[in-house]
Amino acid sequence: MIDNHSFAMLVTAQTDTLYRISMSMLKNEHDAQDAVHDAILLAYQNRNRLRQEQYFGTWLVRILINVCHKALKARKRYAAIAEPLPDIASRDNPYISVEIGEAIDSLPEKIRLTVILFYIEDYSIKEIKDILRIPEGTVKSRLNKGRALLKKQLEDD
Repeated sequence: MIDNHSFAMLVTAQTDTLYRISMSMLKNEHDAQDAVHDAILLAYQNRNRLRQEQYFGTWLVRILINVCHKALKARKRYAAIAEPLPDIASRDNPYISVEIGEAIDSLPEKIRLTVILFYIEDYSIKEIKDILRIPEGTVKSRLNKGRALLKKQLEDD
């Protein structure tokens, strides 16, 4: 089991990644922060279930994605007040232009999440396969589809 100090250090190293992923899924800063906090709390409560510390980041991202999916389901059940959606380029990422950020934000959720995990968060195909619990071929096809959609959209603009 991970001790408290190690847990805190591992979480600290992942906070930016967790926030970007939750923002890409939930499109709302308050909901994204709540999801990150909930994921960290769940991870802490279940830290004894993690068998190998080297997979902590992948494990924590998987928990976050589950929390975000739960929040999206809850959002669908209740009428939400319309508010402007922040785009990925507004998240202080110096490597993403506004145009590319808007293009990424317009991708379908499954493809967008895969593209963000691979190109922005630098996860490997194998890590994404583990995080999303999908076959490696599906990860590759989503990345190909994402590249094609981004290319088409950026050429049209």
